[in-house]
Amino acid sequence: MKKKNKKTDEKQNPYHKEYGLFSNARYILKNMFGYAPIFWVLVPVGVICAPIMNYLWTFIGKFVIDMITGEKGWEALLWIMVMFTVIQMASTMLNTWYYSKWSNYVFVRFKMMIEKNRKAMTIDFRNIEDPDVMDCYQKAGNAAGGNMVGIEGMMRYLVMFLISLAVAVVGLIILGTMNIVIVLIMLALAVITFIVRDKTNAKVKKKVWDPLATWWRKDNYMSNLTSDFAAAKDIRMFGLSDWLTEKFRTGKKARIDAQKMNAKMWIHTSNFTNFCFSLSQALVYAWLLYMTVKGEITLGNFSLYLASSTTFYNHVRNIMDNSAELMARSREVDDWRSFIDLDGGDPEVGKPVPEMDSYAFEFRNVSFKYPKAESYALKNLNLTVKAGERLAVVGLNGAGKTTFIKLLMRLYEPTEGEIFLNGVNVKEYSKTSYYKVFAPVFQDVNLFAFPLAENVSMQAPDNTDKRLSEKCLIDAGLGEKLAELPKGVDSEILKVIYDDGTDLSGGEKQKLALARALYKGSPVVVLDEPTAALDALAESKLYSDFDKLIGGKTAVYISHRLSSTQFCNEVAMFKDGEMVEHGTHRELLDKGGAYAEMFHIQAQYYVDNPEEVAENV
Repeated sequence: MKKKNKKTDEKQNPYHKEYGLFSNARYILKNMFGYAPIFWVLVPVGVICAPIMNYLWTFIGKFVIDMITGEKGWEALLWIMVMFTVIQMASTMLNTWYYSKWSNYVFVRFKMMIEKNRKAMTIDFRNIEDPDVMDCYQKAGNAAGGNMVGIEGMMRYLVMFLISLAVAVVGLIILGTMNIVIVLIMLALAVITFIVRDKTNAKVKKKVWDPLATWWRKDNYMSNLTSDFAAAKDIRMFGLSDWLTEKFRTGKKARIDAQKMNAKMWIHTSNFTNFCFSLSQALVYAWLLYMTVKGEITLGNFSLYLASSTTFYNHVRNIMDNSAELMARSREVDDWRSFIDLDGGDPEVGKPVPEMDSYAFEFRNVSFKYPKAESYALKNLNLTVKAGERLAVVGLNGAGKTTFIKLLMRLYEPTEGEIFLNGVNVKEYSKTSYYKVFAPVFQDVNLFAFPLAENVSMQAPDNTDKRLSEKCLIDAGLGEKLAELPKGVDSEILKVIYDDGTDLSGGEKQKLALARALYKGSPVVVLDEPTAALDALAESKLYSDFDKLIGGKTAVYISHRLSSTQFCNEVAMFKDGEMVEHGTHRELLDKGGAYAEMFHIQAQYYVDNPEEVAENV
């Protein structure tokens, strides 16, 4: 059965792994004691106090009954009461302290969630676009989503298992003097309930919760979309609220149906476990009554055995229930560890990129295919980016330009072929070191809820040069905007976080991205269509001004518009994932191919007088 489930899981998500209960238990305990050493005290206290709290007054009851029936004297009972009261008070105080420290479970979970978040920020970029990886991430998030599920649930159930085990062992010692056959029957019934619960847990996870991973991902998207400030204008202007509400409602139905299926699966299991408990108690009661009537046990022992048997069975059942829950939580920890252990490539592996005045890149027979895609996004590319020169990469949307850039910066690794930096395969360098070579400006500019200076430096406040941030903002064309802000570079960004936060227009965001590139000061500059919010003439001027600012650095300009091509040393034109033309601007115009046709169509937008086009080309 386990093998079958594993194959099913791998078919649903090839990144899912099964680690096993004991491996997961060691993993969880290591994190518990590592992040919160107080568990070295908490666990023993819980294990010691639990049997005392459960059986102490059971013995008191026995002695009282024996005293009433003449089996024990008042003096002995008095001393026993005093001793037991002291023990009870001490145990109660320790037990209260124990439960007051339960927040440490949450503390450990939050520490582990930081590990998950860091993993999400460091795995290979291409994994983010793989639905299976995203489902893996979603299930890992579910495993960290509450007190009694996943990683925290396994912590709690491990400790509860140990506590119930301690109580059951003491109960076994007490009941060992009663009738071993009855005890074995109670154990057998408890084991049966465990088997039934574990099978139900496995079935529920497989048929109810695992299929919901994709739903969770979509539901999170819809929840974020309905409250996303960036989407608010479109929702209102296009009247999307009713449609989105209906999609949200339709999506929620899947969750409700899952809950109904979960309840249906568990109702029969609950009825069966309750039947087993009732049968166990009936057997014990019948046997004790028979032995008491025969005079073979005292009324005090009748009380002791009856109460102890209930406590014993409850905790044996707790052991089995906790074991079943541990199995269930272990499966969720599988989900967690599958993501944490995801082989996304360690960005620190490899040697550092040597510092040089300039860098050149060479693509040799490079092809790339996105996860689960049938066709190549980029095919058999052979291209050299010369040190200190400008390369313009042009083509229509979907031509493969952005894929090329992501390969150049190692956000993707080639499916086939090799990429070289100054003659050395880029895979020999650590990604962390390699990323420092580039100062990118992306089309989609993300603002962060930081002050403006940190939005430029993309570093912590202590590592931010505010004067340099201000200079870069001015050089990028945001001098007037900066002058309007009362706090200058200390102005907070995003009203969604800060009451007096500053929101930037599309064009201002893209200029901010240029400022980031200037601040980083890397030897290779990449502009991936960052001027979409600008008109053609403004785009051309920005490219020209920015090109002057970066001096002799290697630069790659990506655009479906051709404003950057005239001052670049070389032009590469992409179409349908292939480089169809390559050469200088003039060479490609003289060739009269696809580039020349595209340039002539767009040229009128880059002069103030369209009649001058023919003369300038």
